[in-house]
Amino acid sequence: MSETVQEAPGNAREQSEHFREVFNKLKTEVHKAFVGQDEIVESVLSVLLSNGHLLLEGVPGLGKTLLANTLAQALHLDFSRIQFTPDLMPADIIGTMVLYEKDGGGHELRFQEGPVISNFILADEINRATPKTQSAMLEAMQERQVSVARQTIHLPEPFIVIATQNPVEQDGTYPLPEAQLDRFMVKLLVDYPSEDEYLSILSRTTGTTRSAIQPVSSGPEIMKMREIVRSVPVSEQVQRYAVRLVMATQPGSPYATDTVNRAVALGSSPRGVQGLIFMGKVRAMVGGRFAVSCQDIRDVAVPVLRHRVMLGFEGFSERVNPDELILEIAGSLKELSD
Repeated sequence: MSETVQEAPGNAREQSEHFREVFNKLKTEVHKAFVGQDEIVESVLSVLLSNGHLLLEGVPGLGKTLLANTLAQALHLDFSRIQFTPDLMPADIIGTMVLYEKDGGGHELRFQEGPVISNFILADEINRATPKTQSAMLEAMQERQVSVARQTIHLPEPFIVIATQNPVEQDGTYPLPEAQLDRFMVKLLVDYPSEDEYLSILSRTTGTTRSAIQPVSSGPEIMKMREIVRSVPVSEQVQRYAVRLVMATQPGSPYATDTVNRAVALGSSPRGVQGLIFMGKVRAMVGGRFAVSCQDIRDVAVPVLRHRVMLGFEGFSERVNPDELILEIAGSLKELSD
């Protein structure tokens, strides 16, 4: 991570106000098509502005694909939807070399781009593809580039992957390995809508009125907002609190609880603490504060860490819930004094 850039108070205020204005415009535009789930929408926007990737988990029909598609329209970004299936190959994602006939005779090899070379990628049902194909996304998500033959193609910015998976149906699926799960900054669980939200969904989808999604931001503006996020200061006390929170998920660490030592096989990696800080910065900005607090870190702990805590045999046998475990850990840590 780059060093924190200190802003003048007046400039910081202007940046904070502009940040919240764009954030709320995007949120309003997404809600024209996507009903309810305020926390989900805010988290998706936070991941986008944190330069991360997102994993959405939920049963079919809850609007996961709609959410990603609507956000791409509101940003006016190039959008690619990749439907992951067991027969999908890596070349179907990143592209391949194709033999073309030249106008004057003869042939030449040219690279034909795959759908991953875009700004906004929806990896639909990513756990339906084989591990070989899943791994084709790793370089794109981490290095923001793809390698084909001897060519390295840099991906356009901003770049974000929103992947979906169905947690219920296991036939014909390939669970994501820990290395790939760790590439996602946040994992969100999409739940069923409420009764009133069902009625709102019906009025929007079965009637004659349709809401057109208008672009309210752009790629260059998102890149500027990402720089604003990086410039938000984080005190050493808050950084150390985030570090201890991540270390508390690791069995055998000085901050691990008895439950962690007994039930957890693998805790969070350093990417977890990076995610806590980035998401905490966005949360502070949305709340009108140009500094991150320990409460901001606690508020984002569950979505950032839930997929980074791997349960062991004891944890599965005791049916330990990772979300509840993270809340227990956060409650056991004391804030550091200045």
